This record gives sequence, structure tokens and C-alpha cells, in this order.
Amino acid sequence: MLAVRDVVKSFSGRAVVNQVTFDVQPGEIFALLGPNGAGKTTLIRMITDILKPDSGRILLDGKPVGGEQRARVAYLPEERGVYKRVGLVDSLVYFGLLRGLTQADARASARRLLDQVELGAHATKQVQMLSKGMQQKLQLCTALIGDPRLLILDEPFTGLDPINVQLFERVLAERRAAGSTVLLSTHQMNKVEEQCDRALMINRGHMVLYGPVREIRRQHSGHAVRVNGTNVPAALPGVSAVVAENGGWRLDLEPATQPDAVLRSLIEHGAHLHSFMLDEPPLEDIFIKVVTEGLGLDGGESGPPTVDEPLTAVGAR
Repeated sequence: MLAVRDVVKSFSGRAVVNQVTFDVQPGEIFALLGPNGAGKTTLIRMITDILKPDSGRILLDGKPVGGEQRARVAYLPEERGVYKRVGLVDSLVYFGLLRGLTQADARASARRLLDQVELGAHATKQVQMLSKGMQQKLQLCTALIGDPRLLILDEPFTGLDPINVQLFERVLAERRAAGSTVLLSTHQMNKVEEQCDRALMINRGHMVLYGPVREIRRQHSGHAVRVNGTNVPAALPGVSAVVAENGGWRLDLEPATQPDAVLRSLIEHGAHLHSFMLDEPPLEDIFIKVVTEGLGLDGGESGPPTVDEPLTAVGAR
């Protein structure tokens, strides 16, 4: 649905986005990751046609972004901005008119959205009378009005209490079920693991991770499994070490050992298991490792990834 091809953007002779290529599929939640200063905001501004790339192409449903396509893309920036002295409904109606809705449709949509985010009782209040969290929910409504085809959210969960985080997640799930596509930029890696199908990570303008989130974690896993239960033996065939961790055990496997063989061996040795899983690192650990070790930035012969490959670190294939 969104195709970014070999996009480059430079400022003062320095490429802040360098040969970035990726796809976002219809109806998925796609994560855009990277440390501060990596080029994420510049990339988002090119997708929303605020900036033009120096080279490369950005297509929405096969057509260049910009022009009439802009109304199909909604952007919730990290730096929030709402008109403080305007009523909630009037504020949303304004954004609806910008998206091409009629006055009547914009007002009806505004009312539905406010009810959806539990602000219906405050519809006639001025924005400045709302708490910060309530203003953030209103800001989400400004992005949702007009039913955008592509919804770009930059750090949407920052500053929200757990109840409102759940509300945001529910709204995103409903939008996804209705056919919208979400591009999510966040530093909260746990939310990426919970919510996102695939991810792209850029560092210093270069692609360094790209692929399904589960595949990225799997390819960064060590040759080990994690076990919770009782009667776990201290030694097993094909296991080089049994290490107690976090109320369970990490079993380091010998190179030729397969996890299913270890599972059978545990059962045969009388272990009572509550869980058995591959030792996949959290995405946050992978993020830190890729950034600190500069993976994918060595300029090697592998070059940028193609969109068909599920990858771990781009330079580590």
C-alpha cells in the first residue's frame, strides 16, 4: 500500500536518509524505529509530502504521494498542537473540512470520535479546559477524522496512563479491522512487540533492521531455550549448561541440538513444565545492540536489503 524506493534526503551535504527502501502492506501495523537523530522524522515528512526526497520514489497505492493523495494520509506528530480556545467539536470539524468532509459529515464524525475516546461529555468545552491526557486523545481524533487510508503516529503513547494506553490500542485495533493501515514510530519496544506486524529500523539514515517483528527476534536469539516448571534436571543430553534465571531456567544447547529433542528429553526425565520457549531477546535488547555496535553501517558488499527479505541486522546476513 505504501512503497518507499531508494529514498535519499540530504541537508548541508549530509544524507540524513540514505537509500531507504521498504513496503507497508494494507491493514498492517508497521513500526518505524531508530535512535534520536536517525532520520525517522525526515522520512515521515517525505511520506506526508511535507518534504520532497532528493531522489527515489514514495508511492501510495501505486501513485506518488502528494496532491489528492495527501487527504488519505493522517499524521499525529510527536509535538502536539491543538487550538486551545476552540471547542472540541469545532476543532475536529475544522480538521474534517481540511480532509474534504462536508460541514454536516465533519460534525457527525467529530461527535462519534469524541464518544469513542470517552470525551463526548466534554464536546462543548474549550480545549484549554482539558487535562494533558485528554488533549492527547483529542489530538488522536484530529488524525482519525475523515477515515484516512494511512495513519502515521509518532510516539502516540507518551504521557498516557495505562487506562488511556489501552483505549488508544483499542481504537487502533478497530481502525485496523476497518481497513486502515498504521505506521507507528515509537521508542516503546514493548508496544512494537505487542502491536506491530513488521518493523524497519534506521540508524544514521541507513536501514539496519527490516522484516517481521517475530522473525527479527527469532534471528537474534541464541541457541538456547527457556523453561519454567519443576523437576528440571541439572544435566541433559545435548545441553551444555542449565542456568537458573528469573524463576526458571535457560538451557544452552549444543550446536547440533534441536529444541524439540530437548523438550522430549525433559519430559522423559520427569520434568513438569509450565512453559517452554526459544530464548528470543526482547526487541529493546536488539535495538540497543544494533545501535551501539553499528550493525549494518559497515558499507559492506551486501548493500541495502530488498523488501522481500526477512532480516535481522542488515549488515549481518
